[in-house]
Amino acid sequence: MGNCLNSSSPKVDATLSSRTSGSSKINSKISSSSGLSSITVSTFSGGSSIDGVYTPRPEGEILSSPNVKPFSFMELKNATRNFKVDSLLGEGGFGYVFKGWIDEFTHIASKPGSGTVIAVKKLKPESFQGHKEWLTEVTYLGQLHHPNLVKLIGYCSEGENRLLVYEYMPKGSLENHLFRRGPQPLPWATRLKVAIGAAKGLAFLHDAKDQVIYRDFKASNILLDAEFNAKLSDFGLAKAGPTGDRTHVSTQVMGTHGYAAPEYIATGRLTTKSDVYSFGVVLLELLTGRRAVDKSKIGVEQDLIEWTKPYLGDKRRLFRIMDTGLEGQYPQKSVYTAAMIALQCLSIEPKTRPRMSEVVVNLEELQSAKNVSKDNNRKLASPVVNKSPAGHRKRRSTPSGSPLPTPRGSNNRV
Repeated sequence: MGNCLNSSSPKVDATLSSRTSGSSKINSKISSSSGLSSITVSTFSGGSSIDGVYTPRPEGEILSSPNVKPFSFMELKNATRNFKVDSLLGEGGFGYVFKGWIDEFTHIASKPGSGTVIAVKKLKPESFQGHKEWLTEVTYLGQLHHPNLVKLIGYCSEGENRLLVYEYMPKGSLENHLFRRGPQPLPWATRLKVAIGAAKGLAFLHDAKDQVIYRDFKASNILLDAEFNAKLSDFGLAKAGPTGDRTHVSTQVMGTHGYAAPEYIATGRLTTKSDVYSFGVVLLELLTGRRAVDKSKIGVEQDLIEWTKPYLGDKRRLFRIMDTGLEGQYPQKSVYTAAMIALQCLSIEPKTRPRMSEVVVNLEELQSAKNVSKDNNRKLASPVVNKSPAGHRKRRSTPSGSPLPTPRGSNNRV
């Protein structure tokens, strides 16, 4: 879940599955790991629905929603085989995530390998702000329905036990596919598909009648189904957007280092353009195969945005920052346009960043363009396509199908 801004590296929270100008003073709490750190800090619609969930409501009313099923602790204990170690999918700031099985119709625990596969997230008793974020997640995912949002099946609130039950996402998180070593890196066409799906999820939230700001958009929170359709997960930090004549929401700064928009970190003023900035960072990660913040690199290469910006608008030099795991197998026009979209999303001036619905339209044009299908398997002619300005990392790739929290040593939230 989320915590206060800090430059150290804390623990990631990827469900199921910093940039300041040197000024901000923000209290912090950290749980450590390595990698990134978290901070407590033409329109599109398509098969979705949303109810009015943003008026503050009593907890009992939230939990009585007909859209989610209340589970007993014993039911989930049986579904996960007593939360056995071999059922563990991952660990995040919120707690542990286990794989389980329930009957498709009765939702009663079933034998492993039969019925519906689920992912059960179990809150750690000591989790910082755990109950509050657990309730926020039930509030939003219990009411928001869209193909690019992970489905919340139910929850458990029994004594001190707080659990969430999600659909199982067999391909795991985008973070695992981009940054874990393996035999096959994601091809460009798949990366573009993931970007479009994630963009549609954000566009849905931003364009809803009761606007929602996601606030923690990052690779570890993008989960992938069997067909690599992207779904946003972990709504613990989601916030209702401004209403009336207000232009922003003032709130405690929360999110993840490297992804959070600079104006939000500096002022605590949150808008949908904060999410747009975070999307730009993830789009850079899809292009480069590198993390937003990587302390294993030297100098400017530790900061993905600062390292890539000089190359994003230059067609001739763009290949220097492309993921070497792609081995040049991508259409030049497509990746250049994607790089320009990322650059626009990362604009220092929030007002000049595009709306997510505009990003969706532009990315879908790339997907449908002839150059994607025609050139997807054609290697770009470049004398040094597998080299980077300063020691680009080697290829990495697909992980096993865990839908969740990435192990220690990757992305982190405080």
